[in-house]
Amino acid sequence: MSMIRYSTCDSTVGRLLFVGDGEVLTRLHMEDPSKPPQVQEDWKHDSGAFRSAREQMAAYFAGDLTQFDLRLDASGTPFQKRVWNALVEIPYGKTASYGEVARNVDMPTASRAVGSANSRNPIAIVVPCHRVIGASGKLTGYAGGLERKKQLLALEADVTARISAHREVDLRLAEEIG
Repeated sequence: MSMIRYSTCDSTVGRLLFVGDGEVLTRLHMEDPSKPPQVQEDWKHDSGAFRSAREQMAAYFAGDLTQFDLRLDASGTPFQKRVWNALVEIPYGKTASYGEVARNVDMPTASRAVGSANSRNPIAIVVPCHRVIGASGKLTGYAGGLERKKQLLALEADVTARISAHREVDLRLAEEIG
């Protein structure tokens, strides 16, 4: 990779840190105000970098975007990458248990390993590790903090409910007209 660039933007879950070559995203972190920034000394700040990612993130938080279209390049083991690819397949507004994700990567007994891979996801929100919950349906650990996980799931649930309500109205109107 060429020079590592980074950019930031504010969101409803705090400041977001985008890292990569300026176009391809290798990391997306939610900054923790209680810890120093995760910026490395050799990274270059570029306020124009990741324009599309920042625009899509703003649309996501506004409830106008349910699927990201970004170039990603996450570093990880082959197993971690399989898990992260499975996370992207969890539909917007839905959740899956660690066991379900383990089954989806053809390792049905590896729910703990899935949890470990999930916690090491370097591209938060876009690779939706927040959609993974415990087998009981309870929210479990989240690298960004459980409060942020609740916020992200609530946002997606609200948008999904709004979309569903609009579809019902559209169907009723179609029946009345047709």
